[in-house]
Amino acid sequence: MTQNAKFLWGVATSSYQIEGAVGEDGRTPSIWDTFCATPGAVADGDTGAVACDHYHRMPEDVALMAGLGVDVYRFSLAWPRVQPDGKGAGNPAGIAFYDRLVDELLAKGILPWITLYHWDLPQALEDAGGWPARDTAYRFAEYAEIAYNALGDRVRQWTTMNEPWCSAMLGYVFGQHAPGRKDARAGMAAVHHLLLGHGLASRTIRDAAASRGRSEGLEVGITLNLSHKIPASDSPADLAAARWDDGMSNRLYLDPLLRGEYPADIAGKLAELGCPLPVEEGDLGLINQPVDVLGVNYYTSRVVQAAPVGGNGWPASRSVPRDVERTAMDWEVTPEALTDLLLRLERDYPGPAWYITENGAAYPDVADESGYVRDTARENYLRTHIDAALEARGKGVNLRGYFAWSLLDNFEWAYGYDRRFGIVRVDYDTQKRTPKRSARYFAERIAAEKAGQFPQS
Repeated sequence: MTQNAKFLWGVATSSYQIEGAVGEDGRTPSIWDTFCATPGAVADGDTGAVACDHYHRMPEDVALMAGLGVDVYRFSLAWPRVQPDGKGAGNPAGIAFYDRLVDELLAKGILPWITLYHWDLPQALEDAGGWPARDTAYRFAEYAEIAYNALGDRVRQWTTMNEPWCSAMLGYVFGQHAPGRKDARAGMAAVHHLLLGHGLASRTIRDAAASRGRSEGLEVGITLNLSHKIPASDSPADLAAARWDDGMSNRLYLDPLLRGEYPADIAGKLAELGCPLPVEEGDLGLINQPVDVLGVNYYTSRVVQAAPVGGNGWPASRSVPRDVERTAMDWEVTPEALTDLLLRLERDYPGPAWYITENGAAYPDVADESGYVRDTARENYLRTHIDAALEARGKGVNLRGYFAWSLLDNFEWAYGYDRRFGIVRVDYDTQKRTPKRSARYFAERIAAEKAGQFPQS
């Protein structure tokens, strides 16, 4: 497809962050249910048990999307809702919810875009070893087959994994996300098995589609959180620190997915540090399945400066703060780096269609008596990042769409409900939804872009 391909506008969410209903219709606990029950793991002891109650309010939320004029909705399936305990047959009651959601979206003219894994691993699989265990990759492919068999007659866009870096590093190395382990060797095994799971699931979906004559229009891919890494200076130490940071955050995932190999500098150093990637014969071929779509989740960039090596022997670096706006997550607002990142991706990894599958910001919203939030900072964030994405598209990047994160204020992982990313405010006491000024802007921008008016900042 060419630059003239239709550009899709969408919003995105994830299952554990919005659905609630964690004990209903056969759903079993996920690692996030367990992590939330761990004292001190999540701010204020918050959990996703109710979240935005999307499980019961789904038609209302789809109506909100339709009001925005979006083309597509990216959402994730809850693995423990679709296949309790991560083994055996699918759960009809859990699958029925996604059946209803897909039908509701299609009835409103919105394309459903499914992410199979957005971090809510069935706890039973974690008990069996989690992502550091090779078997989990094969269990993931079985789950993918169940999901495709149930929904593939209506859904053409399939993302396997959301941000495997977060699952592996935050979940198994740093312990900041579920399952809360701090084991670098296990984390590097998780990196490889997440990618292997992607490859196995991609093959499973494509085979299932081909057997049913549904290959035309099918798009299978993965979403990565990618960031532009900028050396603080031209010194060899800073250049090396930025390359290591880029390698661990970006190339460790992009290279096997799109080139069929791990970056030699990173793989070699990991082995030297006693954390080898557990690659078996044939694995890289499985990981290097055709990627129709690669999603880019972008929030910020980083200026990297060398720092003293830590006691564990791992290369170290520090961020050099810049005089720019920061969000409530303390992330620097750097839309120009999104243009640079997309140009780099198109240059170094040509082939897939690129989508901005998440982009947005948390700010300390203040609602008026009606619940309305005049969030001009978030509006400006969206405007400048959409401009930056479209600038890259205008320079030849095969960018096909943009998804705002997130449709709703929601459970923000270890921050609980203390951070709000939504363009629609959720009153967690009443579950009332109120579109913010940023939602109005997004709807206006979509309408203007489709009309060819292309407003600029």
